[in-house]
Amino acid sequence: MSELVPEPRPKPAVPMKPVSINSNLLGYIGIDTIIEQMRKKTMKTGFDFNIMVVGQSGLGKSTLVNTLFKSQVSRKASSWNREEKIPKTVEIKAIGHVIEEGGVKMKLTVIDTPGFGDQINNENCWEPIEKYINEQYEKFLKEEVNIARKKRIPDTRVHCCLYFISPTGHSLRPLDLEFMKHLSKVVNIIPVIAKADTMTLEEKSEFKQRVRKELEVNGIEFYPQKEFDEDLEDKTENDKIRQESMPFAVVGSDKEYQVNGKRVLGRKTPWGIIEVENLNHCEFALLRDFVIRTHLQDLKEVTHNIHYETYRAKRLNDNGGLPPVSVDTEESHESNP
Repeated sequence: MSELVPEPRPKPAVPMKPVSINSNLLGYIGIDTIIEQMRKKTMKTGFDFNIMVVGQSGLGKSTLVNTLFKSQVSRKASSWNREEKIPKTVEIKAIGHVIEEGGVKMKLTVIDTPGFGDQINNENCWEPIEKYINEQYEKFLKEEVNIARKKRIPDTRVHCCLYFISPTGHSLRPLDLEFMKHLSKVVNIIPVIAKADTMTLEEKSEFKQRVRKELEVNGIEFYPQKEFDEDLEDKTENDKIRQESMPFAVVGSDKEYQVNGKRVLGRKTPWGIIEVENLNHCEFALLRDFVIRTHLQDLKEVTHNIHYETYRAKRLNDNGGLPPVSVDTEESHESNP
């Protein structure tokens, strides 16, 4: 018998080592132009930014917003009228403007809420404001679920709500707590202490600490919310804002004065001029940088990804997972019973 010679086994395939690509061999690709492409496209379409101001009459809401954007962008009473001084109910007035700077266009809408907190009985006076905010979400949702929807849906959603706190120096009113408790769930609230020049530096510091403590005790979260910090860098930056700056103690003015040979925005008092953009005088510059220079895009993203998505999920769930019936469809059903 001949011996059985075992067949040679095939050698296991050795995986190839990953080939490292040397960018020097390939030369310039051009991916660094992506940012420039995005910038050009965004500049063509422009930006939408909708800011709401809420607070009692006489706290300088219109003046502050005008100062914020260095333009007459907010409603101002042209003349004093006894009958129209205090609206009987909370009204919602939206005024749109187009601001252009350095080739960048922004459609700014300022939503004013005259009548808020001005009545003897202010119970549930925040309801018309919450209703308005949700109506804007509903309007966006209806456009979004249309079969033939627009390429660019008009964005009227409220991206930011400046809530003006009266500079009492004591504590927040029940109305303040009630408003922020309800509205912080549907919109980005930034608390602001108005007319901070009526308090001394010590009073201002103590009042800011007291307000932060009361908000924490009542479980009220203002923007930027802790759970929305995306990384350590965001957390570090936002922690500093939450623990030191909030609520911003501000002074607004659209009048210019001469100070040391320079024209500055300020308020004239018998003892001197309070400079709006001087950090030694107030925190207006911090608020402006926060809202416009560092967090404007994030305000829009949190509105879309958190507040709007929460509304959208609830709305679709209430409809059994179906999109809401459009206005056109409802009208066609009514005309064809």
